[in-house]
Amino acid sequence: MAYGIDDIEKISTFSTWSTKKKVDELLHMDALMYCNLGTDSTEAERKEVKGNSKKIYQAIKKIDAPTGECLLTDIDRL
Repeated sequence: MAYGIDDIEKISTFSTWSTKKKVDELLHMDALMYCNLGTDSTEAERKEVKGNSKKIYQAIKKIDAPTGECLLTDIDRL
């Protein structure tokens, strides 16, 4: 099943999924967003993707604090 940005909270609360599977699915969503950006993407589209990435990384931080903290620190450097 394909999940979208609106499903972040739902994925983070799945009780039958392991922490690794939740983080993997959230990172997969993040990767798909960046893959859909191209050379013709506007600055607004790029900012939207970066904002959505921050939301994903904040959700990851709730699930796996060290990984989420690392991701949030790195995205702020860009």
